[in-house]
Amino acid sequence: MNFIKAGTEVLAKPSPAISQENNPDWALVQKVQAGEVSAFDQLVTKYRERLYSTIYNLTSNREDAADLTQETFIKAFQSIQRFKGNASFFTWLYRIGVNTTLTYLKKRRRRRFFNFDALPDEVSQSEIIENLSSKSKTDKPTFMKELQEKLNEGLQMLSLKHRTVVVLFEIEGLTHQEIAKIMKCREATVRSRLFYAKQQLQAYLKDYIQHP
Repeated sequence: MNFIKAGTEVLAKPSPAISQENNPDWALVQKVQAGEVSAFDQLVTKYRERLYSTIYNLTSNREDAADLTQETFIKAFQSIQRFKGNASFFTWLYRIGVNTTLTYLKKRRRRRFFNFDALPDEVSQSEIIENLSSKSKTDKPTFMKELQEKLNEGLQMLSLKHRTVVVLFEIEGLTHQEIAKIMKCREATVRSRLFYAKQQLQAYLKDYIQHP
């Protein structure tokens, strides 16, 4: 199996201010910047669950995810005067959340557990299902447990930057462009990291996705 090296990270050039006309998030940001603190609550309500989901998928710990989500919003509120609308508020907020989480993970080296239901389609929908269907009913629970453990182990072998793009793209459904803005890299780097990560995961799972 051929592998590619992850693309060398290159910081994206600062993008020009995007059009914020008729953007409800920008309107709320401007209210907060003008001193209407309560307007920030609407932004929290809008993005809290989605941000929590992303952080949980990076940490696999509910308490950590809740704490880091709260920390992200605190940082966003403290920095909101510096937000000039060069990106969407969503992208700006997620950048803070992802960076906060990665810093935490680097310090704590927490184990990341991956949900089998979120396995990339290329792996889960064909070969693994076919392999599972060939197992007897008594074998399937053992097989699933082994697969889960192997998948956890495989993701732990990925670097944080590769694990992050898998979570943001495969689980959260963000586009390459959104991920690139959040991680401050080129879209080509995002695609390269995704390709590399998937190849690695498939290699870790080779004993489970081979046809019987």
